[in-house]
Amino acid sequence: MGTVTTSEIEGFRAALRGNVVLPADPGYDAARTIWNAMIDRRPALIVRCAGAADVLAAVGFARGHALPLAIRGGGHNIAGSALCNDGLVIDLSAMRSVRIDAERRRAYVEAGATLRDVDHEAQAYALATPLGINSTTGVAGLTLGGGFGWLSRTYGLTVDNLLSADVVTAEGRRLHVSATDYPDLFWALRGGGGNFGVVTSFVFQLHPVGPEVTAGLMVFPGEQAGKVLMQYRDLVASMGPNLSVWGVLRKAPPLPFLADAVHGTDVLALALFSPSKPDTLQAAIAQLRGCGQPLGEHIGALPYTAWQQAFDPLLAPGARNYWKSHNFTRLSDAAIAVVTDYAGRLPSPQSEIFLGLLGEKASAHPPGETAYPHRNALFAMNVHTRWEDPADDARCIGWAREFFKAAAPHAAGSVYINFLTEDESDRIAEAYGPNYARLAQIKAKYDPHNLFRSNQNIVPAA
Repeated sequence: MGTVTTSEIEGFRAALRGNVVLPADPGYDAARTIWNAMIDRRPALIVRCAGAADVLAAVGFARGHALPLAIRGGGHNIAGSALCNDGLVIDLSAMRSVRIDAERRRAYVEAGATLRDVDHEAQAYALATPLGINSTTGVAGLTLGGGFGWLSRTYGLTVDNLLSADVVTAEGRRLHVSATDYPDLFWALRGGGGNFGVVTSFVFQLHPVGPEVTAGLMVFPGEQAGKVLMQYRDLVASMGPNLSVWGVLRKAPPLPFLADAVHGTDVLALALFSPSKPDTLQAAIAQLRGCGQPLGEHIGALPYTAWQQAFDPLLAPGARNYWKSHNFTRLSDAAIAVVTDYAGRLPSPQSEIFLGLLGEKASAHPPGETAYPHRNALFAMNVHTRWEDPADDARCIGWAREFFKAAAPHAAGSVYINFLTEDESDRIAEAYGPNYARLAQIKAKYDPHNLFRSNQNIVPAA
């Protein structure tokens, strides 16, 4: 790492519209705190950018002083890629502008915006684009990894709805990229992570959604989980693009529609979402209800923004988190048996296993169309281990790894890049599959010295 003098830092600070936070500053610890409490890194300086010009200056400063460089958007990445030790962090969290062009159905989004920011502005016009399932997630990291959520079966992945982006490259160029301008870089940004530059803004395609949608939960006892999942799996083929149902296995939270005796017990929740009206979905809801004997359900019309925030309390910052993930092209009986076995011995009350349903429009593109390649994945399973006490680290992490190993023979051998933890660099090739070699070539073109390496890193091709 290069050395930086106090006078150089002060000169750098004076050239910014934003601010520089140093280890001796009162706000330093807050500035280096991110969603996953397991990540504890100490940058040499944190640059809180106010705009793209600040990003350009920060990239040049890091490059000129040979400093490790990390990029923080929402700070939600499980692996902690938003921070680095003894280097420079470009903090985009103040850049949260969202502008909607309702006539053209476009969203112009700065890189520090969260899902909640975009939903808030777009829903003023009853518009939305496919994003994730937790409203505090940063748009930038979600998008650059591919991005999927409740609208993906209807309108595709987040990257399928990305129209253009503004990027600061490693050599300090500001590029506007799209399908016609720097198309190779645009291709790589749509799933290649933060490997190619700092994206300062995005333009997304919007679609008519809401303001009310149909959504809610149907909760079954844990002992019925295997039977219910098998029947649910068999119903997926008939669901169509306007219905998405995810499976979540966990301890029951204190939901008001569940009896007190159910709270804290093992349950399977089917989380249902559709942009359609409730009266058009009653037959599908009845089919799901018939998969078992529900302990309770609450499904109906509600604001889209409310559903996008419904799971925020279960994913609040400050806890310790460790994930393991597999993609599945189908859920075999053997896979379901492994899932239900481990769901019956969760290591903590906050831990859960979710099965995110993809398919339909999310699968309607060839694997080489974007850097995100896993168009045949029907389910993305995330083993979300979550706890509070560091003394429980070994036990909770051990459970997740054991489950991951047991499920592997039944999985597709691929993984969603945004679900990889910091100890899974050996799975990067699985995450990019047949697109890795092309990504490495583009990396060599735009970042040959690997300045952007605080991520699930793509090594520049020789």
